[in-house]
Amino acid sequence: MKQAYLVLSLSLITAVGLSLTGCQIVATPALGWIVTDVKYGDLATTATAATKEGKACTQSILGWVSSGDGSVAAAKAAGGITTVASVDHTAHQILGIVGEWCTVVKGS
Repeated sequence: MKQAYLVLSLSLITAVGLSLTGCQIVATPALGWIVTDVKYGDLATTATAATKEGKACTQSILGWVSSGDGSVAAAKAAGGITTVASVDHTAHQILGIVGEWCTVVKGS
């Protein structure tokens, strides 16, 4: 009985520890424990004409597997942009299970 109690206690401690370490699977200035859905600015230039928009994203599952190209270069290519006016980011995650981080480039 003592051994079963010890195993159960250690399992609970491990589960709590793992759940606290994997909560932020996307980079964001504002983190929600259950859901994160934020948009934030990063860079603005002196270019004023922003007629095009390109978006590039990366995805993460449990913070263990990540894929995608969320670079400024990929966002520029997606929008056909040569002159960058601004760079913004979006971050979405649900329960630390799935997450998406995107770079949004505006320009011409």
